[in-house]
Amino acid sequence: MGKLFIREVQKADNEDLSKLIKNTFEEFNAPKEGTVYSDPTTSDLFSLFRHEGSILWVGEIDGIISGCCGIYPTEGLPEDCAELVKFYLRPEARGKGLGKILMNQSIESAKDMGYKHLYLESLPEFSTAVKMYENLGFRLLDKPLGSSGHHSCTLWMLLDLF
Repeated sequence: MGKLFIREVQKADNEDLSKLIKNTFEEFNAPKEGTVYSDPTTSDLFSLFRHEGSILWVGEIDGIISGCCGIYPTEGLPEDCAELVKFYLRPEARGKGLGKILMNQSIESAKDMGYKHLYLESLPEFSTAVKMYENLGFRLLDKPLGSSGHHSCTLWMLLDLF
């Protein structure tokens, strides 16, 4: 891996991050409706992550935006629970440790903000990421929590942070 830099999302990242997320859905032939792909907030992540109790980490390799991961207090979740969101990597950045770094940074941020649980929603198409979640201690749930609006997601997981 080249020179790695992890930072908070900036306004100038919006277009690159939207493309990264949408390209990932296209690459894995994942559902576009009822997912983050069609969510209007995907085109302005900088504004979305100005919400209190949220943060989005961006990973650059050699100055190129190569991944992101963050936490967000999704509507309808218990007060002590945030959602792990926007975990996406460019194909050439996968398998090099960037995902683990972004994931761990997000988990530490959730702990620092006082959250006790991290929830996530995913799809079977993203099986490599789901294995990573399981290895980090996320467990499968029978039904979704909260109100993300992403009704096409069929995998729901929870991690206890305490």
